Amino acid sequence: MLQDALATGNFLVIGRVGMDFFPDPPGTRTRDATTMQVSMGGSAANTAAGLVKLGCKAALVTAVSDDAVGWYCEGQLDHYGVDRTHVKRVRGEYRTSLAVYETRIEEHQSVIYRNNAADFQMEVDDIEVIDFSAYDAVLTAGTVFAAEPSRAAAFRAFEKAQAAGLPILFDIDYRPYSWPSVEEAAEVLTRAGDMAEVIVGNDEEFGFMAGHINNGLAKARALAETSAQIVIYKMGPDGAITFADGYETRTGIYPVEAVKPTGAGDSFMAGLLASLSEGRPLEEAVLRGSACASVVVAKPGCSPAMPDTNELEAFLAAHPGPTQA
Repeated sequence: MLQDALATGNFLVIGRVGMDFFPDPPGTRTRDATTMQVSMGGSAANTAAGLVKLGCKAALVTAVSDDAVGWYCEGQLDHYGVDRTHVKRVRGEYRTSLAVYETRIEEHQSVIYRNNAADFQMEVDDIEVIDFSAYDAVLTAGTVFAAEPSRAAAFRAFEKAQAAGLPILFDIDYRPYSWPSVEEAAEVLTRAGDMAEVIVGNDEEFGFMAGHINNGLAKARALAETSAQIVIYKMGPDGAITFADGYETRTGIYPVEAVKPTGAGDSFMAGLLASLSEGRPLEEAVLRGSACASVVVAKPGCSPAMPDTNELEAFLAAHPGPTQA
């Protein structure tokens, strides 16, 4: 049923776009940097770019500051072919998010600037004007629920998606620095998860929703048994467990020499959804998502590192294959 709904690969993606800085050359610590590379970032924008690179269509719903950084993000969305019809500009003290992260694994540092974040200024009125029937599915990540008015707008988007018969695709993406308290985050993200047909998260995120990391697997299983069609429980180097149709399927990863940890989850989601929209079996779609994640962690940047279809196929053809789950 889900694959039929995604058949034309047209996604409405709700969440942030931002600017990324990372020291050049790779391996340089931020504190030692003299040269920085710049690229588009933000989990929703990264995933949208990844979807478009893999042959899908994606429109982003967010807000950016009406300044040079916001304009840069708009230009990057155009560069990647992401529809920004629903991206609005905001003025005042709101600012587009900035991420500074290192292209290194050992003692990796990521610093995120989210004070007065522009994307949190997405409002219910911004959602009301969108024709949800023009899309196949609604995709968002948990950060969009961390503050008002973005939270109310995102829940309104979920309601409109349900009314239009669109599946809701939810990446838990818990970022503690965005939330006023752990308790509020757990309550709100659980509410969002209960509305979604597809839920993706790592072991720590499901554990967080369940109250303890040891209870995360049971939480993922319970969501699959009660509300969601597909739940994917990611375990980093140990692969993933997919819950769907009463079955549990374990899959491995594609080992690579990683240069950074960032962008993997966004690329996984893009690869997963693009593969499902192509009608591929769920297990294959999960593995292709894992391959996309491996491609991204092996290169600098996030959006620039997202593979297109040819790059993904070349990676799969050259790689010896995933680890045994």
